[in-house]
Amino acid sequence: MTTSDDLIDLGDRRLRVRRLVPGQSDGLERTTLVFLHEGLGCVEMWRDFPQRLCNATRCAGIVYDRTGYGRSSPWPSDPGVHYMEIEADEILPHLLDRLSVADCVLIGHSDGGTIALNYAASDPEPLRAVVTLAAHAINEPVCVDSIRRARKAFGGGDLRQRLARYHGDNVDGCFRLWSDAWLAPGFEPMDADGRLPGVIVPVQAIQGEDDEYGSELQLGIIAGKVGGYCETRLVPDCGHVPHLQQPAYVLSEVARFVAPLALVG
Repeated sequence: MTTSDDLIDLGDRRLRVRRLVPGQSDGLERTTLVFLHEGLGCVEMWRDFPQRLCNATRCAGIVYDRTGYGRSSPWPSDPGVHYMEIEADEILPHLLDRLSVADCVLIGHSDGGTIALNYAASDPEPLRAVVTLAAHAINEPVCVDSIRRARKAFGGGDLRQRLARYHGDNVDGCFRLWSDAWLAPGFEPMDADGRLPGVIVPVQAIQGEDDEYGSELQLGIIAGKVGGYCETRLVPDCGHVPHLQQPAYVLSEVARFVAPLALVG
C-alpha cells in the first residue's frame, strides 16, 4: 500500500490530489475510485475508508481537496450558490482529464454526493457508476437548522479551531461558501427534476437513519428520479457520516455494489 500527494495545476487553481494503490493486485485492469468529500471535508477527513475500499475492490483510488478546501488553492472568484454545479460541470471533468482517468466510479459524501449526481447527469464518458453517502437532492428544513447551529458554533465555539487543523488558511472561506449557500433563501443543492433523469449509470445511495442534515426523503427522490438503476440503503444507528459511523456495513455494501462493475474491458 502506497500513497502520494501532488498539487495538480488546472490553470486558475491548484488541487491537492492523493493517489491510492490497492494492497493487492491480480493484474486485471479495473476502474478508478474517485472520492468527493463533504461540504467541510478534505482528504484527511475520509480517514482510512478510501484505502479500505480500494483494498476490498482492488481498484486504484483518487482522493482530492476540492477548490478552497484543505491544501488546495482558494476559488479564483466567488462561485456563490452554484459551487456544486460548477464543481461538477467544469472542475471535475478538467481534473479527471488532467489525471488521465478514462474510467471511474465516483464515491461522494454529502456535498460530494450531490456533486457526483450533478456530474453524472450529463452521462460523461469516463463514468461507470455513482455511490452517494448522505447526498442531498433537495434542501430540507432539518439541514437548514443544522447549518444554522454549525454557523453559531463556528462563530462562538471551537468548530473553527477544529476545522483549521484540516483547512489552514482556507478555513474561513470554505465555511462561508458552504454555510452562506445552504442558508440562502430558496437555495437548492441541485436541479433534481432537470438533472437526475439524466443519470443513467448505476447508483447506490446510502444514508443514515439519524442523519442530522437530511431525511429518508433524499433517498426516495434520488431513486425515484434517476434515469437508470438505483439501490438505496438506510443505515440504522447512523447519522450524517455512514462510512465512519457504520464502517463495516458501509464498506461491505459499497464493495458489493462496485465489484461487478469494476473490471475494465
